[in-house]
Amino acid sequence: MYPEYMNPSLEKVTKTRQKRFELAKSGKPVFPPMSAEERQDVLNRFHPDYKADARREIHIGPNKGEQLTTEIADMLESHSRIRPEMFNLSVPDLETDILIIGGGGAGCAAAIIAMNNGAKSIISTKLRLGDANSMMSQGGMQAAVSETDSPTRHYLDAIGGGHFDNKPALVRAMTEDGPEVVKWLEDLGVVWDKMEDGSPQILHGGGTSRKRMLSARDYTGAIIMRTLMDEVRNHPDKITPLDFMATIELLLDEKGNCAGGILYNMETEEYFTVKAKATIIATGGFGRLHIRGFDTTNHYGATGDGLIMAYRAGAKLMYMDSVQYHPTGSVFPEQIAGFLITEKIRGAGGQPLNINGDLFVFPREPRDVESSAIIRECVEQNLGIPTPSGRVGVWLDSPLIEMLQGEGYIDKQFPAMFRQFMRYDIDITKEPMLIYPSLHYQNGGIEINERTETNIPGLYVAGEASGGLHGRNRLMGNSVLDYNVFGRRSGVAAAEYARSAHPGKLTLSHIADFEKQLQAADIKTDRIAPILLPSYTPEAVRKRQLTACYEGTLR
Repeated sequence: MYPEYMNPSLEKVTKTRQKRFELAKSGKPVFPPMSAEERQDVLNRFHPDYKADARREIHIGPNKGEQLTTEIADMLESHSRIRPEMFNLSVPDLETDILIIGGGGAGCAAAIIAMNNGAKSIISTKLRLGDANSMMSQGGMQAAVSETDSPTRHYLDAIGGGHFDNKPALVRAMTEDGPEVVKWLEDLGVVWDKMEDGSPQILHGGGTSRKRMLSARDYTGAIIMRTLMDEVRNHPDKITPLDFMATIELLLDEKGNCAGGILYNMETEEYFTVKAKATIIATGGFGRLHIRGFDTTNHYGATGDGLIMAYRAGAKLMYMDSVQYHPTGSVFPEQIAGFLITEKIRGAGGQPLNINGDLFVFPREPRDVESSAIIRECVEQNLGIPTPSGRVGVWLDSPLIEMLQGEGYIDKQFPAMFRQFMRYDIDITKEPMLIYPSLHYQNGGIEINERTETNIPGLYVAGEASGGLHGRNRLMGNSVLDYNVFGRRSGVAAAEYARSAHPGKLTLSHIADFEKQLQAADIKTDRIAPILLPSYTPEAVRKRQLTACYEGTLR
């Protein structure tokens, strides 16, 4: 339950609710959307990406000289976990048609489609199959399936939401494939929410001009991921998942083509070499790097591993100066700080309110604009609600949904959310949620074309690890469509490539070359990457542990 000192603010929320309800029911704008100029102003002044120290120049690699998010530049300018001389590459431990790095939605979709195109795959995943952000998405998946919608409208929304920085060919591929993906997933076993007449239930998301959000209650990601995992496991002769076997570096051949990877057993600490005719990176994002100190919605393994491996091998990155902060991450109870509160809540009528119970922003602005407005309300206007630990947030008025949609709507449409908060004696049908922007998505990534090809022959990328599709801001529900569309496309392209590929002599010379670049640029660092798993040990404790270890006092 909420602390007593929040009660006066909660009472103000209740007091303003009836008027806001009446305005919403009348169809009159409760709070108008911002103009283009207003959006740019709030972004410039309050979005974390626009702060003076948010970016820095990277000094080595394919993106040398560009301004990247500071934490990403630091991670890229790091040492490998291995030394090339550690390995005898003449006799690989395993061979396969396709090595898929990452066992989330994109990786599983790629394996299934590659299998349908005659290729066998190994899925390398550092946790378990399905331990991914794909499992955690709640609100839904965009696809133009209604009679009033079209892929063209979806395309325009996505381009506008990305501030017109998207790669048009990628957006076209995603939006045109969308309806087919909906049917493909349903044929595999996904049960979409339906209306009484059997038509899909669709809702608005931030930045959408039409209702096009399909869902499976607020378990959308879990339902899709479970379905894809089941299909993967149904074909053990064609798809081999390797749990707790992280890929930590790519293998190239003497021609510079990608030819597999070095795998690391997270339990036994052994290394294995996998020779592959084609390789797909599907490692997801970097939320667990906690950019600029923000809490994150991401799963435990989201540490940006694919970026590191690809960059060392010579792959070009795109838009690594852009990070997405979800407007509505939980900020109380503090045991679940950062926990995703789906945008579907606002699509159903939930409103962000300040300490006085006043709506201060149009509820369905694009995510970066909505986040910036919330930060402005807390930082500049000083109208946020402080938490016991010193965080700050604003209310998300979920009880208004019950008034707009009918009693029982929340329990029916958001069962996971309802139960999560009831664990802490907060009934979101009667009390609002306390929220603040949370680090959510890696807007940029490894540059690909619409076939998911990179500038390295034999290397493909699908899902959040890729860059260019979403520009510098992603709209809700496009990530779920993204990993399905481009997971499938990577499976087709990699299987086609593998049919005629003949990898030559395996090499790790690019690792030695990258180390030379670090030295030539006089970059002195003790960072080692991929980091694989985040550390939450306080710095002072970590230093004491290291000191004790060196002195021989730890065993």
